[in-house]
Amino acid sequence: MGCTTSVVLLEGLRSILERNCTYVKGSVELGALEEEEEAQSLWGSQQWIPTTALVKPKIIEPLDYENVLLQRKTQIISDVLRDMLQFPTEDFQISTLRRQGRTLLSTVPETAEKEASSLFVQECIKTYKSDWHVVNYKYEEYSGDFRQLPHKVLRPEKLAAHVFEVDEDVEKDEDAASLGSQKGGVSKHGWLYKGNMNSAISVTMRSFKRRYFHLAQLGDGSYNLNFYKDENTSKEPKGTIFLDSCMGVVQNSKVRRFAFELKMQDKTTFLLAADSEAEMEEWISILNKILHSSFEQAMQEKRNGDLNDDEEHGKAELSSGNFQDNFQTARDIESRMRSEARLKLFILDPDTQKLDFSGIEPDVRPFEEKFGKRVLVSCHNLSFNLQGCVTENEEGPTTNVEPFYVVLSLFDVQNSRKISADFHVDLNHPLVRQMTCGQGNGSNSEIIGDGPPEGLGLAPHYPTQGVFSVTCPHPEIFLVARIEKVLQGGITHCTEPYMKSSDSTKVAQKVLKNTKTACSRLGQYRMPFAWAARPVFKDASGTLEKNARFSALYRQDSSKLSDEDMFKLLTDFRKPEKMAKFPVLLGNLDVTIDNVAPDVPNCVTTSYIPVRNFEQNGSGSALLEVEEFVPCIAKCAQPFTIYKNHLYVYPKHLKYDGQKSFAKARNIAVCVEFKDSDDDEAQQLKCIYGRPGGPLFTKQAYAAVLHHQHNPEFYDEIKIELPTQLHEKHHLLFSFYHVSCDNNSKKKDVVETAVGSAWLPLLKDGGRVIMNEQQLPVAANLPAGYLGSQDGASKQSGSEIKWVDGGKPLFTLSTHLVSTVYTQDQHLHNFFQHCQSMDMSEQASEGELIKYLKSLHAMEGHVMVNFLPTILNQLFCILTRATHEDVAINVTRVMVHVVAQCHEEGLEHYLRSFVKFVFKPEPYSSICLRTVHEELAKAMTAILKPSTDFLTSNKLLKHSWYFFEALVKSMAYYLTESGKVKLSRNQRFSASFYHAVETLVNMLMPHITQKYKDNLDASRNANHNLALFIKHCFTFMDRGFVFKQINNYMNCFVPGDPKTLFEFKFEFLRVVCNHEHYIPLNLPMPFGKGRIQRFQDLQLDYSLTDDFCRNHFLVGLLLREVGGALQEPRDIRQIAVQVLKGLMIKHTFDDRYAAKSHQARLATLYLPLFGLLQENVYRLDIKDSAPLSNHNNMREDSLVPNSMVTPQKPGSYIENALHKDVFGVISGTASPHSSTPNVSSVHHADSRGSLASTDSANSLLDKSNDKTNSLEKRSHRHSLTSQLQHIERFPRRHSVNVPPLPLDPEECAPPLNRTTKRVTMDFSLLTVPLPDLLLDRDSEIQKAAADSGPDGGHGENGPVQVLSVTLGGSPSAHHKPFI
Repeated sequence: MGCTTSVVLLEGLRSILERNCTYVKGSVELGALEEEEEAQSLWGSQQWIPTTALVKPKIIEPLDYENVLLQRKTQIISDVLRDMLQFPTEDFQISTLRRQGRTLLSTVPETAEKEASSLFVQECIKTYKSDWHVVNYKYEEYSGDFRQLPHKVLRPEKLAAHVFEVDEDVEKDEDAASLGSQKGGVSKHGWLYKGNMNSAISVTMRSFKRRYFHLAQLGDGSYNLNFYKDENTSKEPKGTIFLDSCMGVVQNSKVRRFAFELKMQDKTTFLLAADSEAEMEEWISILNKILHSSFEQAMQEKRNGDLNDDEEHGKAELSSGNFQDNFQTARDIESRMRSEARLKLFILDPDTQKLDFSGIEPDVRPFEEKFGKRVLVSCHNLSFNLQGCVTENEEGPTTNVEPFYVVLSLFDVQNSRKISADFHVDLNHPLVRQMTCGQGNGSNSEIIGDGPPEGLGLAPHYPTQGVFSVTCPHPEIFLVARIEKVLQGGITHCTEPYMKSSDSTKVAQKVLKNTKTACSRLGQYRMPFAWAARPVFKDASGTLEKNARFSALYRQDSSKLSDEDMFKLLTDFRKPEKMAKFPVLLGNLDVTIDNVAPDVPNCVTTSYIPVRNFEQNGSGSALLEVEEFVPCIAKCAQPFTIYKNHLYVYPKHLKYDGQKSFAKARNIAVCVEFKDSDDDEAQQLKCIYGRPGGPLFTKQAYAAVLHHQHNPEFYDEIKIELPTQLHEKHHLLFSFYHVSCDNNSKKKDVVETAVGSAWLPLLKDGGRVIMNEQQLPVAANLPAGYLGSQDGASKQSGSEIKWVDGGKPLFTLSTHLVSTVYTQDQHLHNFFQHCQSMDMSEQASEGELIKYLKSLHAMEGHVMVNFLPTILNQLFCILTRATHEDVAINVTRVMVHVVAQCHEEGLEHYLRSFVKFVFKPEPYSSICLRTVHEELAKAMTAILKPSTDFLTSNKLLKHSWYFFEALVKSMAYYLTESGKVKLSRNQRFSASFYHAVETLVNMLMPHITQKYKDNLDASRNANHNLALFIKHCFTFMDRGFVFKQINNYMNCFVPGDPKTLFEFKFEFLRVVCNHEHYIPLNLPMPFGKGRIQRFQDLQLDYSLTDDFCRNHFLVGLLLREVGGALQEPRDIRQIAVQVLKGLMIKHTFDDRYAAKSHQARLATLYLPLFGLLQENVYRLDIKDSAPLSNHNNMREDSLVPNSMVTPQKPGSYIENALHKDVFGVISGTASPHSSTPNVSSVHHADSRGSLASTDSANSLLDKSNDKTNSLEKRSHRHSLTSQLQHIERFPRRHSVNVPPLPLDPEECAPPLNRTTKRVTMDFSLLTVPLPDLLLDRDSEIQKAAADSGPDGGHGENGPVQVLSVTLGGSPSAHHKPFI
């Protein structure tokens, strides 16, 4: 095939040269030149105005690809390059990737799946436990632009200088030593004995002949060992040993002393012998040194391809045949090395080095936990001026005289939000901690409690480092520290000793004494003491304010404890005059902040699960991640990837000033418990996170106590690990106690006195978790079954509950849910609840389901993003289970809404991650006959109908990539899981699915070709996404069917379309032709009849005929469309040429087809390009004039100065027209705007007709006898060209070189050795005989041509009827058919 290609290429090039080079066949007749000028004058006349309408090109039906593969199976298998004709057997595969979390243990509790009964909880857990499901395309890296190829050759900074043999011959006279030193190589010469290695005789002493050997280095770095009869090395050597073919040099003393042999690649050897052992070793050492440096390169070149043995044999005078063969092999190696050292033409193209990422698909990664700006907060010390020794013997260290507890959190003053959970830190000295031992903090050695059965990870004893995360950093975010101490009395009384600096020793002893008494009695109760703050960020980019320190420690005001009061304080924080009014405690809090390294060790999550690089013995110094309360807006949200089920409870206020039920209710403590029943014997659940030093989980938690306050405020945060499945009995129980702080009483008072209870069920409204601020009544007693009566207004007569203050809502609290298995959105909850009822009962109608589907459009944006994988999986599940078409359509509408919302928030990468890694269609079974790809295709078609909502259809068009990728992945899983991937292509899918795809393509086209003016982005995206879908269909479906869909697409475009539609069309072709198996799709093999092909058969294969376009469909279609675009204005021509050039660059750099045999076969697909470019070379070389709008403007444009076009001599045609215009434009190395002379048309069978095959139509011919000078005619022609190109949809004709056509189709065409007549005609005339008007005009020329003999005709090549459409031409002295 390579030889055939070379012959045809040479024949075509020769034809071009003969037609463009007047000196090849002699001088050009003056009469021919005159007629050419006359023909140009016809075009340049202003009166020659076309009036016929544009004709739509005929669509050529493609071949039945699958049947052709069967019919030509033997031919394909026997082809040496069968890999260019067949798809790989395992082109794609589905795989399951293990889900890699960032924690050592799974975040999903072991019993979660068994406990979950709610469909939503079940689906969420399934999402977080499932692995990634991926479709892998084996050759996907070859399916993009040439810039995305895996092994792209980079352009060298400096081109290498080539050294040729003629240069080396001159250097032979130089001294060997200087040669070697000049090139940095090795030099050696001397006398040796050469053995005769003729295999017919044995090697003896007599067969050795003394020769002078000279080791010479060539220009490319290789070495030759030349030998002579004497020391005169300037003569031609008697022979040469090419060391490129030498495999090694070893000693061989069996035949002769001091002998050694050179082992060659072709299994031959050369025996040489020295005069002494030292000389032998020196030769062996030097030769092995040379071989070692070049061995790998030579072997690599040997493996890269087969060596061709078609060169002429050498003329060296050698007596051995083995010598002759070896020399030939070495020449082949040397020739190959030089050939591959040459740069490929397209490496020099500027486009290959241009950084263009427009066609590169975004990198898609699996879902993973993402954090905002992470800040490491390290707490070092809290010290007050009041210091002392807490031991009895006063021999211990000096420390704070009482225990203090620090609570850190982040406050966003700008948005008035608390944006993090509390981080509890205990910085007390161990001796100070012992003061409260046994008072509610638990044993210091207990790390993990017997809480939830899932047994979460490690909790550090006393964490001092916390990792905070901030999604939206800005300078108005503060780190606030609240300092607490053991309850003793009023805040003012307890802080007074810390505000004085005199006589601190006595004061310290007094405070220590009171503290020990309080700790032994009230150690589990705490009270507010002080607060401090510091800024975190310098700016909105997240730069940390590392140099800032905590402010002074301000005394806590009992009336300003709430978060709202804290925001007011922080608002004035940067105003010194206002902060100076607050009382200050004498002390210092040492806390630093820093950036967090990505691989920070010894870190545990908010659920106390160790991260991967956690050290088992590092729990004492572990870093605790602090929960971030992310803003409830979509752009800040991310899909949940781990199991988390936390509830944060915030008691806020208790109004007890009007109660009459209890005598003492002043020092009120709030105890929070979580219970799953309201029975008398019901126990609290051990699921409340404990404080530092205590167990991980406890049964109850207390809020700080305010002394002598009837209406206390609270700021505490209680963190609860919720059970996996909540039910209606789960509730929060708040118990209120009066705490006795009187230590001087002689009688032993009870520390706690119950003063009421309140409760809050977690589930309302059918099981939805309600999370907002709640106001609850307080009951004086707590009988069994108290959940049945919530408030005083609804209490039943005879109820055992006694309400405080008449059942008024006295207690205020708020809750915050941070859960990845429960949602607060009513619409999402109702939807999953109805889906579960449909699974459990057949009574739930699909009509109700449609109502719930429509309600999902009102779902909150951040909730939609958070549960994105779970929601989409459920929608796909309903899509295949629905029995009514309306359900499938509404499911797709919801998907369109979700996809559009994600794009509006800039979160489309989450959708790509879902489609690639999460989405997995339900397994194929005989029971479930519906598939995602078929149902989705039908639903998309229904939405795109003109009668439907245009807003939804526009969103579907704009974001259609999501639906097409889901279609493709569903097809892949269907074929694999059903086993149909082993069947032939036409048996893989049902006829209904083929019909659905065809209908979808046809329904898309009006939106692309007609509605682009109203919604350009949607049409452009739909066009590109459709191209990607069609490209993927080649991998799974009947390829002949896919060809037909491409035809359906192309049938919607016509010549003269606006530029936008041309962009759409060529973008579609670019994407489709970038398929990784584009070459096999075009079947680069001969389709002629019989084994021995006639020249006519080759002509049909290598010209752009209907048969060529049918057999090689994609490349034929592309070339036809490029040919049609070359008749359009310059900007459209550039678009077409750029697509074609990009594809050819990709072929050049594709390492699968790097061998010469592959490149030769590839060339057969593009042979029609020579004729195509030769016909349109003038259009590739001319600048377009400005667009004109009317006839008067056209008349003015015809008066362009003659200097715009510079005539040149015919002798310059080769250099300018052939090299610059044709090959320069293709490779991008020549400017398409230089002014060069016209090039005559190319004549070959159906060449013009193949560019735009048209239906028959009549054409009106006008004629003008006005003649002007030659340059004016050219100017007129340019003017009319510009006029025709820029008037949209203006009827166009083209100037053609018209030979007289015979009316009888069997009649041979006249010889074409004279100048053809130039007329203006429509495309439709390409397939019909020309009018007699032209025949009469050419009668004399035809008669003269007949007298020219057989050289002027086509001989045995048969009739060649040609119409070559150009905008300029020149006479040809002699014509031969161009293939």
